[in-house]
Amino acid sequence: MSGGPVTTTATASPQVRPYAWLVLSLACACQFMVILDASIVNVALPSISLNLGFTPTGLAWVVNGYLLTFAGLMLLGGRAADLFGHRRMLVAGLSLFSASSLAGGLATASGVLVGARVVQGMGAALLAPATLAVINTHFTGERARSRAFGAWSAAGGVGGMAGAVAGGALTTGLSWRWVFLINVPTGAVLIGVAVTSLTGARTGRRESLDLTGAVTGTAGPAALVYGVMRSADRGWASVPVAGPAIAGLFLLAVFVAVEARLATRPMVPLRLFRIRRVAVGNVMLVLFGGIAIAMWYFTSLFLQNVLGYGAFRAGLGQTPAAVTFMVVARPAAAALPRTGVRPLVLAGSGCFLAGFGWLAQAGAGSGYVTGVLGPTLLVAAGIGLTFPTLMAAATADVPEGDAGIAGGLANTAVQVGGSLGLAALATAAGARAGGSSPSALAAGYDLVFLMAAGLGLAIAVAGLLLPRRPALLEEVTPVR
Repeated sequence: MSGGPVTTTATASPQVRPYAWLVLSLACACQFMVILDASIVNVALPSISLNLGFTPTGLAWVVNGYLLTFAGLMLLGGRAADLFGHRRMLVAGLSLFSASSLAGGLATASGVLVGARVVQGMGAALLAPATLAVINTHFTGERARSRAFGAWSAAGGVGGMAGAVAGGALTTGLSWRWVFLINVPTGAVLIGVAVTSLTGARTGRRESLDLTGAVTGTAGPAALVYGVMRSADRGWASVPVAGPAIAGLFLLAVFVAVEARLATRPMVPLRLFRIRRVAVGNVMLVLFGGIAIAMWYFTSLFLQNVLGYGAFRAGLGQTPAAVTFMVVARPAAAALPRTGVRPLVLAGSGCFLAGFGWLAQAGAGSGYVTGVLGPTLLVAAGIGLTFPTLMAAATADVPEGDAGIAGGLANTAVQVGGSLGLAALATAAGARAGGSSPSALAAGYDLVFLMAAGLGLAIAVAGLLLPRRPALLEEVTPVR
């Protein structure tokens, strides 16, 4: 295929570029911060509501404002990284993220905080695909790149898990404002590292952004996710749910038509989906997003609402699973060049089926060790096996000039899958529970875990479409 990879010798393309360890540390730190901010605010929400006078409906936008703009603008961020340079977009994303964090930490009105969270999502949408593009361009050997993806994935997993613990500690020990303010000095340090360690590489193409594709590709996922999110407390046939969902599907159809035939320089080159690992990898990442939500979000609710744990204790209760994820992700990514994608995906899916099936048996009388710890360790091992594998598959074999958009597509798939999964699973849990007692809530969560097991099975089926062995074990250099 034109623009595809060709094999060369290892001497023609070193596996890692100079200062690669510093670049990897930067990418991991950025990923940690982006994912951390998606979860760290949850524990602080009651204090925020009390201090700024949020209504229950308005308070949800402290979370949704970040997630919707993060997911909706990810594709635009990926293409911008390719056109304007990965370093430039990474620094821009860090600057926007840090400035909006400062505004959120100093907010004295609810509208200001929600606006700051929306801008934070914009910064994250620039930042996340740039980190993947940086890894792809600084680690050109498949083995080195697989190890880098393992570290990057582990950083994101730790960020997601650390949110509950860090949010509880900061809110209790200092103030909810430090949930946001902590990003300011951290962002300043990372900007300094990015400026000094990254090259200013760009594609060299003098192109403008595909604005029509940007608008439809951003508004479509955002509208669809918004509509499905509203289904948690509205009927599927209601205007607040059906209207945005239909509009989102229509905009996505327009987006595909524009990218396929109308755009001179499309934001998302549809030729990328001719690469089997890219196409199937993104489908599996959508499914994986629902699994991640079921694991981290709903097990936290089970600990608090069924077993009676406080927020800080619930975060600590999930820490063993986070450690398991980190322990498994690195060797799984390192093994990828030898095993190929399919065996790791099937092993991870087996862990999902066993772990979620076990979790679905838990109830109000269950103990922590047998009811939660054991099954979550299995699920976390499955996440460690599959997440870096799927990310590597979904961004593999693409030309270097498309590395940013490939990373944007992969991140968008996870975020949209998580948002859709949250709405669908929460709706199912509420319908099954039919009440607020611990036993009623446990019944709802048990249904969620069974549905998550089904998602694990779907990933296994999709995994059968992937190559049995790695397509290339030699070093790969994309054609310019």
